[in-house]
Amino acid sequence: MANETPLDRFKAVLGGAARALADEAEVELAFTADAPVQSGKHLKVPMPARALPADQVAEARGFADAFALRLRLHDTAMHQRGAPAEPVARAVFDAMETARIEALGSRGYDGIGDNLAQALDAKMRADPITRARSRAEVPLPTALHLLVREALTGREAPAVTAPGLALVRDWVADKADLSALALALDDQRAFQTLATRMLVDLELVEGQEQPDETDEGDSDEEGEAENEADDDTDDAEDGGQSDGEVEARGEQSEADGDEGESDEMGDDAPDDDMDGEPGDEGEEGMQPVRPNRPPADTGPQFDYKPWTTQFDEVVTAADLCDAEELTRLRGYLDQQLAHLQSAVSKLANRLQRRLMAQQSRAWDFDQEEGMLDAARLARVVTSPGQSLSYKIERETDFRDTVVTLLIDNSGSMRGRPISIAAISADILARTLERCGVKTEILGFTTRAWKGGQSRETWLAAGRPPQPGRLNDLRHIVYKKADEPWRRARTALGLMMREGLLKENIDGEALMWAHSRLIARPEERRILMVISDGAPVDDSTLSVNSGSYLEKHLRQVIGWIESKSPVELVAIGIGHDVTRYYARAVTIMDAEQLGGTIIEQLASLFDTD
Repeated sequence: MANETPLDRFKAVLGGAARALADEAEVELAFTADAPVQSGKHLKVPMPARALPADQVAEARGFADAFALRLRLHDTAMHQRGAPAEPVARAVFDAMETARIEALGSRGYDGIGDNLAQALDAKMRADPITRARSRAEVPLPTALHLLVREALTGREAPAVTAPGLALVRDWVADKADLSALALALDDQRAFQTLATRMLVDLELVEGQEQPDETDEGDSDEEGEAENEADDDTDDAEDGGQSDGEVEARGEQSEADGDEGESDEMGDDAPDDDMDGEPGDEGEEGMQPVRPNRPPADTGPQFDYKPWTTQFDEVVTAADLCDAEELTRLRGYLDQQLAHLQSAVSKLANRLQRRLMAQQSRAWDFDQEEGMLDAARLARVVTSPGQSLSYKIERETDFRDTVVTLLIDNSGSMRGRPISIAAISADILARTLERCGVKTEILGFTTRAWKGGQSRETWLAAGRPPQPGRLNDLRHIVYKKADEPWRRARTALGLMMREGLLKENIDGEALMWAHSRLIARPEERRILMVISDGAPVDDSTLSVNSGSYLEKHLRQVIGWIESKSPVELVAIGIGHDVTRYYARAVTIMDAEQLGGTIIEQLASLFDTD
């Protein structure tokens, strides 16, 4: 084509190469400015600059090759059956399988190996292993991925990871023989068996039962016989999510923390390592991984605390950018979602009709004045002196209600999810306002990546152990409950601002939104949370237990659901939030968000 640019040609060639490597004619490849991601046969790789710099081209090729190799060489069902239930062990298991896929796919193809190495360099630049100063701060899944990769390919790990790897290399070498994995490189099932035995050697799983050995009978239950049934069932459900959509970190979607530290904390070295995991391999593109973890033991004794609240802030959109920029961002949002607005508007109209139907009219009959009652016309003729032939219309009480929409403003919501969340909130506010229901729209994120000023004060204080929450909160008020929609609509464009979305501390955000609702005079108060996973803050999780923020979130949710008059409902995007909230729904496509919000609210209003 005459107008085809070098970038267009590169995309076409890269897509063809990915289809050939995956041996799948239906593979589709696209460029993205967000984190690289694979969803089925749809691949998104980093967008190189128009000049096609060599390093950016190699990085895009690396991610495309990694995703294509996974499609060709990885059996998802077999992986799920053999995966251990414990979160940290599962994350390490996933990392070892990723190393197997890439080692097998690049064997004999130096070009593919070089591309994969370039992509790995890009991922590792933001990984917590580069900041680790003790063995407890080294994320085990990252470390095992790199060490297994070295053993299988002979390629050294990226230089930025060398100090972190040095902290755990000898410990891993003493516990397990990684070179044995090379004997089963071509056989995924045999590789899983060896990997599971190494997890036992590393004391990450119990040795009585080996999850992979259940493959012989295709039964998940045999590997669970010696464990607690409820926890393992939840863990198995967790695993079902991770292979459906693989982000740039491989299969690390569950690697963000662990619940197992409470049982064996203290003396065992592996558990010390587990506690230090902030997000494992979850910071590609400065976007936190959204783990899908099993329930943790969140008894009332759990003590959550912030290191300092000095730098936390509650701001409005006008505080963060000027009116001109807000107008521009709102225009961008409207333009981007013009095709979606009509569909969501139809759903909103349906909600409005259902709400208006509840504001049904009623009549008081046999009145001395008012409207003439047509049913009493015969009485008027036969007994004209009878005065009780009128009726008076009265309106039944419609329950006084306020709805708060709390939207996750974390980096992993970037792109389509946050856009649809913004437009859905906009239409919802309009609809409920017409029905006389007040609506508040809130967002939550952090002021900085990796801790901001809170972390700096902690470092200056000598890095005391277990400091608690270690980041600066940013809670955003997009629309106040008493504020008319027309005055607040521009503020919703702020969600489109580059750099706004960072990390997320859900528990404290939920408490904040709840406290605002409790102060409202309305009789009925509804809090709807829109999120795409569990709380993640790298700076906090790197110096506390891996489940620190999640435990607090569960504690807050449990208190609201059992003690508070506020009705709590949640919508999860891409990750199962039903494990946290009693009333929740999970959607796998952000396009479903508008309709799901409307249906959830409609069901709430339909019930007493």
